[in-house]
Amino acid sequence: MPTGTADVLLRTEGRAGFITLNRPRAINALTHPMVLAVDAALTRWEHDPDIGTVVIEGAGERGLCAGGDIRAIHDDARAGGSASRAFWRDEYRLNARIARYPKPYVALMDGIVMGGGVGVSAHGSVRVVTERSRVAMPETGIGFVPDVGGTRLLGRAPGELGTHLALTGGLVGAADAILTGLADHFVPAAELPDLVRDLARLPAEEAVARHTATVPAGVLAEQREWIDACYRAETVEEVIERLFDTGAPAAKEAATTLLTKSPTALKATLATLRRSRALTTLEEVLDLEFRASCAALATPDLVEGIRAQVVDKDRDPHWTPATLAEVTDEDVARYFAAPAEGDLGLEAARDGGAAGDPV
Repeated sequence: MPTGTADVLLRTEGRAGFITLNRPRAINALTHPMVLAVDAALTRWEHDPDIGTVVIEGAGERGLCAGGDIRAIHDDARAGGSASRAFWRDEYRLNARIARYPKPYVALMDGIVMGGGVGVSAHGSVRVVTERSRVAMPETGIGFVPDVGGTRLLGRAPGELGTHLALTGGLVGAADAILTGLADHFVPAAELPDLVRDLARLPAEEAVARHTATVPAGVLAEQREWIDACYRAETVEEVIERLFDTGAPAAKEAATTLLTKSPTALKATLATLRRSRALTTLEEVLDLEFRASCAALATPDLVEGIRAQVVDKDRDPHWTPATLAEVTDEDVARYFAAPAEGDLGLEAARDGGAAGDPV
């Protein structure tokens, strides 16, 4: 019998526990109670000997999860509240837990998977995409920085593909999600009902292997040469200059896209991504991202970006500062300062317990 809450449905079938994010009108965007409900389900099933596999899926036809509830973050930021920081504390703890979950955690990444949706899926041990998958970390478009461990995932992508996706916020399909390490397996969408039935009766890897097919071609592999050459530059300004100079139409399109993003968020994202590459564990990266998220909450760009993209939907954000040249080193350094309310402390907590291998 299904349990959980209205926004997170839980059910068990055979040897599997199923988590269904159930806000289809909002493409299953995550709220704080949803994060807590998913975490509680993981606790229950971790210690249940009858559950061998956990599966997360999204209700409706549009996607697994479009991210966090950014309207709520917008309202909290405008009010100078603390709800967003509390949400991120629990969300990032959940992301770390998913990465270390002792049972197979299967993410059905069908349709839209963005931001927080990546956090509850791409850290899983078995990640399935379909021909309908559209995966992205689009934070720079709302004056934010990739979080939920996104800078670790993208930082581990081949070459500078992750830098390209982090700065542009570009959507990728199944092949490129697999190429960049955001997913593992391609299963045609029509096969998902049969896959779900098999997950209830078979070990996860065996069930997925029965339905895995050849993934349709992507686009990033053919663009590696100019992406790597351009995005290894030291600054965002130089990245954009190189993109315009390559002569490749796709590179020029990327440069034009970057010029529409928050200048502060672009510089903070590049700095965060490069710092995360030097860190050993996911917990360290989430600690770093928590600092960046809290800093972004205090900037005018986050409120303005969400207003333009989601609230008023005029797609015409007015960034402050308006240009990359006006963003100072001090502006970027604020993203790495400890929040007044305290750090996340995930790595310290992990070191104080039974630390496993780096994740």
